[in-house]
Amino acid sequence: MRIGILGLGRIGAFHAETLFALDVVESLVVADPLPDAAKAAADRFGAQIAHSPEALLAAGVDGLVVAAATDAHPALIRAGVEAGVPVFCEKPVARTMAEGLAVRDAVRGGAVAVQIGFNRRFDAGFAAAREAVRAGALGTLHTVRCTTLDPAPPPAAYIAASGGIFRDCSVHDFDVIRWVTGREVTEVYAVGGNRGAGYIGEAGDADTTGALLTLDDGTIAVVSNSRHNGRGYDVRMELHGFTDALAVGLDDKLPLRSAETGTNFPAGPPHDFFMDRFAAAYRAELAAFTEVVAGDRPSPCTVEDALEAGWIAEACTLSRREHRPVPLAEVRRA
Repeated sequence: MRIGILGLGRIGAFHAETLFALDVVESLVVADPLPDAAKAAADRFGAQIAHSPEALLAAGVDGLVVAAATDAHPALIRAGVEAGVPVFCEKPVARTMAEGLAVRDAVRGGAVAVQIGFNRRFDAGFAAAREAVRAGALGTLHTVRCTTLDPAPPPAAYIAASGGIFRDCSVHDFDVIRWVTGREVTEVYAVGGNRGAGYIGEAGDADTTGALLTLDDGTIAVVSNSRHNGRGYDVRMELHGFTDALAVGLDDKLPLRSAETGTNFPAGPPHDFFMDRFAAAYRAELAAFTEVVAGDRPSPCTVEDALEAGWIAEACTLSRREHRPVPLAEVRRA
């Protein structure tokens, strides 16, 4: 099949490499506002260069990967769907929930599939945790803990445009909590602080946050995030039930040291980047998209799924700002 890629920045170039390595992908068509980025992809992968999204869609692509800036996501998703081309788009669907709802309404009920990029759904550890929960292996869940700790903050320009840590970082934890447990969040209480880069606080954001989520069956989920984790990129999940407990991310590259005498775990070099930690998940995610393109499976992460995680981020943002619990029903709009 022939896949088009719009946007060849860090993640777009990574997706191009991943797609090029898949046997089912015969050729790539690429487009980027920066000619050098498109040329680099063309030189490396033998890709055809298109000079606009319209030209790319007219080049006979079977599927479209959107890795452009967030502001462009709504228009590019709609353009792909209107052209009858299945779309994979990196999260978020849009910068604002209102724009995201407009995209949902535009694609809802149509025959063209849209897959949103929440890569943790394709990580082997998270998938095993989901299976354990669904099989009842842990008994009744009572506590879930999720952590995403970045080794260093992103640039000031990214912070200014990201919508805040709950929307660009914590949202991965929110999505995977829903996906693994099969439950919905009903209420949140969130806090945040700034202990590092001054430009984060100046942008009205926090560099370290905690969120307490109540799920619809009474399970409590605790989410911890930070832009500053000197030992590396730390993503984990713990699931505690009446029968058993299970953790995701406790491998030898866990960026954490033990203070216990005689303990040699973890033994390997720490994860230091999200592409290191989730390389296999990204490959599985795009392989799944090729199955969507072929018509062999439905979208494994729909626009509706992405918006549900977005509502949790909206509620946490409001909770932190107003120092109070926020029911999801207060922020969610039809």
